[in-house]
Amino acid sequence: MPLSLMKSGESAVIKKITGRDDIRNFLAGIGFVEGENVTVISEIAGDMILSIKNTRIALSKNMTLRVIV
Repeated sequence: MPLSLMKSGESAVIKKITGRDDIRNFLAGIGFVEGENVTVISEIAGDMILSIKNTRIALSKNMTLRVIV
């Protein structure tokens, strides 16, 4: 399921990153790689604040649709 469907407080393991190479490389550069654990801190209108590798990161709804958990 896409990361965008998760609710606040839920955690999951990243299974796959979809999209063009530049998008996948951007997400990998900020820690979104297969096998990594990600936790949803909050969600507002599809945009999310996430915790990954002990860092909080904000992603737009468009980007969270590309992360499969």
